[in-house]
Amino acid sequence: MSTITVNNLTVKYGARVAVDNVTFDLPDGCVGLLGPNGAGKTTLIKCLLGFVAPASGTGKVLGLDIATSGLAIRQKVGLMPELDCHIPGINAVTYVAYTGELAGMPASLAIGRAHEVLEYCGLGEARYRQVETYSTGMLQRIKLAQALVHGPGLLLLDEPTNGLDPRGREEMLSLIKDISHGKGVSVIVSSHLMPDIERVCDYAIVMRGGKVATSGDIASLRSVGGYHVEIELREPCAAFTKALVDRGGRLLLEAGSLLQVDMQHIEGQQAAVLFQAAKESGTQLRGFRAVQRSMEDVFLAAIDQENAA
Repeated sequence: MSTITVNNLTVKYGARVAVDNVTFDLPDGCVGLLGPNGAGKTTLIKCLLGFVAPASGTGKVLGLDIATSGLAIRQKVGLMPELDCHIPGINAVTYVAYTGELAGMPASLAIGRAHEVLEYCGLGEARYRQVETYSTGMLQRIKLAQALVHGPGLLLLDEPTNGLDPRGREEMLSLIKDISHGKGVSVIVSSHLMPDIERVCDYAIVMRGGKVATSGDIASLRSVGGYHVEIELREPCAAFTKALVDRGGRLLLEAGSLLQVDMQHIEGQQAAVLFQAAKESGTQLRGFRAVQRSMEDVFLAAIDQENAA
């Protein structure tokens, strides 16, 4: 099922095109939204929430039309903005309950939910403190709490680990993982931190210049193809390397007993070729696997390709 469906969506600010004829389907689960500054990510989010009208094209969020159902969408979506959004002078439970009321919850229900989500986000003991006394990590958590209070079907998280120390970052990512994989809530994470996307997301979309540079599930994006393999030998062996090259392999990297080989020119079963080379050279294989890129590699490749175009 698609959480968000967009077809030929274009958004303009006067003559400037911010989102340019974009089409995609975002699945349930956790999706990473990536792109450099000015890529169109923020404008896309505003359009999906009904704050900015599209110049052309269509889009649906949780089955609701972005052009005509902005208020209904915002009642079903939780937004954790990048900038602080707290109200000074009130405590955390009052603030989170108030945001629940803004989403249409009755006051009695909102206050109960505020206690629940603050506890879930690790702020149970600090819920009666004034929000302006919170640390950076606590402010990030209360932004998550206010996005969750009304029970949304979709969360939009903008740089959720901003300013967090390593422990706070890991705790925030664990919360996001639990929400998206254990609570039945779809999550979109907009971030410039590629390890965060790898840690929690199942799918990613990379934007550049208002367009989609690449998209797909994380495993597919990280794959460099079934012909690139990483091989671990018991010990370095020049005879094995020669036997593999003689059979059409191209050595990409050799670091002691670890090899990376491009085998795209080899016909047939690549595993069989590896074992034949090992037998011929008298070498013991300790293991081999398909080479994978990091999400940073995926991002840079998509941006470079878009620049070249």
